Amino acid sequence: MKHVVNIFCLLIVSTQLSGCSSLGKGMVEAFLEKQQSADTRLCEIWGKSFKGISPFLDNKQGKMKVLMVHGVGDHLPGYSTQFLEKLATQLDLPVMSKEYKNITLTTRLDANKNLGNLRVTRLLSKDRNKELLFYELTWSVITAQQKQVLAYDNSGEYSFRRAEVNNLMKKFSNDTGPDPIIYLGESKDEILVSFGQSFCWMTKSNWNDLPDGVMQACSFNDDTAAKNILVDQYAFISHSLGSRIIIDGMQRIATLLDKRDADFTEALKKKEIPIYMMSNQLPMLQLGCKLPAVSNQKSAYCQADGEKYNQRMVAKTPIIAFSDPNDLLSYALPKGFVEKYLDSRLCIDVTNVNINVATIFDAFGLGKLANPLDAHIGYDTDDRVVALIANGIDSKNTAKIVNDRCRWVETID
Repeated sequence: MKHVVNIFCLLIVSTQLSGCSSLGKGMVEAFLEKQQSADTRLCEIWGKSFKGISPFLDNKQGKMKVLMVHGVGDHLPGYSTQFLEKLATQLDLPVMSKEYKNITLTTRLDANKNLGNLRVTRLLSKDRNKELLFYELTWSVITAQQKQVLAYDNSGEYSFRRAEVNNLMKKFSNDTGPDPIIYLGESKDEILVSFGQSFCWMTKSNWNDLPDGVMQACSFNDDTAAKNILVDQYAFISHSLGSRIIIDGMQRIATLLDKRDADFTEALKKKEIPIYMMSNQLPMLQLGCKLPAVSNQKSAYCQADGEKYNQRMVAKTPIIAFSDPNDLLSYALPKGFVEKYLDSRLCIDVTNVNINVATIFDAFGLGKLANPLDAHIGYDTDDRVVALIANGIDSKNTAKIVNDRCRWVETID
């Protein structure tokens, strides 16, 4: 609220009013609180129906496993806690493991290289019949050292010269702006290995088999992962750059294993693995990237009678792309984007969710205003976003808040 009030003050002064002092700070805050009381924020869903996570929690043969991959900016293990607690409430999973399991990720080629942290949480229903294993990947340690080049700009020597709001935005820019640039450089391979290691632990081990407090590499070489992937269910949740990491990471895994592990690749071809993309940035992150090796061939790879059906990576990859129109770093996926820019072997279907996660204010007749920072980081705490990920759309499990507050336009082929 403080930052929004400051923005209003700047706007009012710029129109040659006598400043916020004449209106009174309390008056401004009261005005904003009144607008917040009537929540009319946008929520529009365009695409096919999707089930969410809940139908797969009572998997008698295997487990439901979810991997979350963060986006730009420095993160610490536990960054997903608020989202996870909201998700657990939506899924009615009130029982949680007493301890987390943490694995420092590394690679078999260099066992001393730190590729981030994988934190695993076990959630259960009261009767223990439903179970969710939640994997949280923190990869920002890979880019943090390179971003020290800009650390001086956040120091008091420079920051005190900026206005308060501008300084907050500059710190945000210094923390988040370099990551896409670094990702497209030499660190990309390490970040994708970090994702690959996370997916390996996700497929290979169940709760009792997972190590804890170790720095250890995972290998797909034995048949454990292939056996698990036949019976387990998987989903990915990402934010901003994390979406690109998942897409590129899955393509890398399929390429590496295609000729070495027939059992794993054949099991993967039978899986439907949704990706819930918050603050989707795939169009922007495509800039400067090469086109995939296989594109514009979805029918050949993804239809049962297609000539290359046996060469697909997975059975289907539903993408549910959440975008706030006031998020300056977020984009919907336009028609034709998937066919041209994403690998046909992933068999992608897209559902766009246009949703205001930031509150829109009337700036005293000067126009509508939404904080772009809130619009970028507010997805994982928005009740509608969490409810859609948990229970989907157009099913008996769909949450009341979604039915009441969201408009769904079904699209067909």
